[in-house]
Amino acid sequence: MLEVSGLHAFYGHIEALRGVDVTVNEGEIVTLIGANGAGKSTLLMSICGNPRAAAGRILFEGGEITQLPTHQIVRLGIAQSPEGRRIFPFMSVLENLQMGAAVTDPGHFDDDLRRVFELYPVLEKRRHQRGGTLSGGEQQMLAIGRALMSRPRLLLLDEPSLGLAPLLVKQIFAVIREINEQQNVTVFLVEQNAFHALQLAHRGYVMANGKIVMSGSGETLLADKEIRAAYLEGGH
Repeated sequence: MLEVSGLHAFYGHIEALRGVDVTVNEGEIVTLIGANGAGKSTLLMSICGNPRAAAGRILFEGGEITQLPTHQIVRLGIAQSPEGRRIFPFMSVLENLQMGAAVTDPGHFDDDLRRVFELYPVLEKRRHQRGGTLSGGEQQMLAIGRALMSRPRLLLLDEPSLGLAPLLVKQIFAVIREINEQQNVTVFLVEQNAFHALQLAHRGYVMANGKIVMSGSGETLLADKEIRAAYLEGGH
């Protein structure tokens, strides 16, 4: 479904991605782990067109999207829930979800809204509440729900567990599995919580200094001594 090959990207004169190769097959959950500053978020943002790839190719369902503007990429079926949530704080929950649905057929809105509320019942209760007054966990739910309102076939999730209590982290990961299995949405997940991410994922990649340095099944990476020492030792 997604093929990234030889991707380079810059912030000013700083090279953030250095020849990244990643594939995500239809129906998979693929996770990308690595330390802060490794380039994980930059990769997701480059897939969506900002920052623009300086070299390399990005293919989605066989078609090249490397130089497409972001709004066209979204219309093709890719949605992102960004790091830090980035909801619209002065808009209500419902208005945030309406923004997510702006690129789709309005005839699907009621069904899509119902599916989001089934995943996150608390959002239905808060539907008229301003997004900025929600708790951190509720804001993360809203960010994922907003992305789902665009009816994506590929969902990019950037640090969905960041800053959340352990119980909420488990809930977020349970919903990611449900989105994948019951709504047939392919997921590319960036996570610092390597333990939960690799337990969830079919496959995983490890990034360091803008490069992919290791890949394998979730089980294989969880069992790897180097991965455990770098990302898992000292607790989950």
